[in-house]
Amino acid sequence: MGSGISGLSAAWLLGKRHDVTLLEADGRFGGHSHTVDAPAGEGRIPVDTGFIVYNEQTYPNLTALFQHLSVPTKATDMSFAVSRDGGDLEYAGTDLAGLFAQKRNILRPRFWSMLSDLVRFYRNAPADLAEVGLMPLGSYLDAKGYGTAFREDHLFPMAAAIWSTPRDRIQDYPAAAFIRFCDNHGLLKFTDRPIWRTVDGGSRAYVERLLADFSGQARQGDPVVEIARAGGRVAVVTRHGVVEHYDHVVIATHADQALSLLADPSSRERALLGAFRYSRNRTVLHDDERLMPRRRAVWASWNYLSRRDMAGTHLAVTYWMNRLQGLSGDTQYFVTLNPIVEPRREKVVWEGIYEHPLFDRGAILAQEDLWSLQGQRNTWFCGAYFGSGFHEDGLQAGLAVAEELGGVRRPWEVEDESGRIRLPSRAPVFTPAEVA
Repeated sequence: MGSGISGLSAAWLLGKRHDVTLLEADGRFGGHSHTVDAPAGEGRIPVDTGFIVYNEQTYPNLTALFQHLSVPTKATDMSFAVSRDGGDLEYAGTDLAGLFAQKRNILRPRFWSMLSDLVRFYRNAPADLAEVGLMPLGSYLDAKGYGTAFREDHLFPMAAAIWSTPRDRIQDYPAAAFIRFCDNHGLLKFTDRPIWRTVDGGSRAYVERLLADFSGQARQGDPVVEIARAGGRVAVVTRHGVVEHYDHVVIATHADQALSLLADPSSRERALLGAFRYSRNRTVLHDDERLMPRRRAVWASWNYLSRRDMAGTHLAVTYWMNRLQGLSGDTQYFVTLNPIVEPRREKVVWEGIYEHPLFDRGAILAQEDLWSLQGQRNTWFCGAYFGSGFHEDGLQAGLAVAEELGGVRRPWEVEDESGRIRLPSRAPVFTPAEVA
């Protein structure tokens, strides 16, 4: 159930040996892999609105999947910019020209304080891992004496953009998990960072190839409203009242959605799945340049926008899609999460809602025991919430569930193949005749 990267990969791999039915509530497959066709002269160009980038260093299974399916990809740019209060403070991490595109930054003590703390954080944070435990990021920054400028003008905006999470929520992220993620992704160094890539033609290219290689049944636009488990079987009830019976069910939705579907969740299912909360982000594909930094020299691939009158619970980020996807044409396309000003209606191409997991202390603790739910009452769970909320995390969870449930094996070998999810070492225990 669910056709994001977790559901697609689990169904695809299980389908190599078992009878599988893939059910998707939406009218399309792919979850956050959602490509929209935008006007381009007399034609259209594919623009991604959810999943956009990956790198071969920290996304090993996604890289292997793309190679296995011959998915075309190309290198992209992952620059970051901040624009506050309509351009009162602006800078980009592209180069020195972007950093000081606003000349006043040279004379601002606050700006130099930010840069000083930035260098200190990059240098010292990895060495602090052993001592921080589950300390919230905000408390860690307090303990180490990091200033307001570094937090408000760089670290929190960068983290909010990466996790699509409001700035105030970032303070609750466990410091160790945050530092480890940044270090593993090369975010704590100025050179030799991973080369990021994007799917040529949009992420739907890999969704289409994965579905073409799937041997089971795939149905979309047919939401499941309830899952009942009894007598060693699973009953799946659809919106139209149709009841279908299966030997096993793999629920590849958000954790809160999975819990809401269970007719009679166990106390452990309630506790572990209920530990995850999600942020709801309005997402708009448009060509309104008012939702970019005021100075063109500051424009970057990722652009964090804020105003003084915005609460810390608000997140606004604009992705410059021409730069990220190498789009040609004169029209500059942007994807903005939670616009701080309404884009002009005539410039809007598409609008939707994406939900992203929030990782606080409760969620990180729940991850320690999350895998213990697998197979109980013939029910299995997977999703990006098993890791850090990204495509590789969802893929690792989907593949691991398929392997343990179905006695199948992914057609590639990569180092530390399940390293982004907390997976105990044990052999496959199920080889059912039919799997859903």
